[in-house]
Amino acid sequence: MSFLIYYLILAIIPIWAQLKVKNTYSKYEKVANASGMTGAEVARMILDENGLYHVKVLEHSGFLSDHYNPINRTVNLSTANYHGRSIAGAAVAAHECGHAIQDKVNYGPLRFRHRLVPVANIGSNASWIFILIGMFTHATGMFLLGIILMGLAVLFQLVTLPVEFNASSRALAQVTSLGIVRGGEEREARKVLSAAALTYVAAAAVAVIELLRLILIFTNLNGNNNNN
Repeated sequence: MSFLIYYLILAIIPIWAQLKVKNTYSKYEKVANASGMTGAEVARMILDENGLYHVKVLEHSGFLSDHYNPINRTVNLSTANYHGRSIAGAAVAAHECGHAIQDKVNYGPLRFRHRLVPVANIGSNASWIFILIGMFTHATGMFLLGIILMGLAVLFQLVTLPVEFNASSRALAQVTSLGIVRGGEEREARKVLSAAALTYVAAAAVAVIELLRLILIFTNLNGNNNNN
């Protein structure tokens, strides 16, 4: 029963975060920003104001598929945000530009996260293979290796948090200083960005909880092996 409750909690946390994002975004997607600018125009203005003339703004298919690509230096906005003139679209566009600004100034956590990508991918894909082998064969060395690999993936999730929060902070500073949002719109833009950040917080929380559970299992397994 306790395992059922545990896995329900792990499932509910990210679902709740996703619903929060969708509801907040849907609400402010219907509210026009005072400047009347599209997300593409917002992004172009912020990039140009920060000397990032070489960074292109592209339309990207999908719902909330917005992202900054550090490899080809592009800000990619979902169709609704690219063409829309909403507070939500302006906030999301500014957030992705925040990542471009981080890239320009060599923001430490962003650089560290980029270096972690290869090992985090290996960790997330291979960790459970070693964990399951170790669990079923009582091979604590294999289990520990799986935990270490998973730990690398969890570290990536944790490093992502300051990167995303900082990008949102930069976004709010840009949209207010440039007059893209005005008055009470700043508070509404902050709500959109805060809701989006919840998805990263939820993912990190779930990853940490699962890692701690596996460490406890390993401790018990190792203790049993030593007693035998």
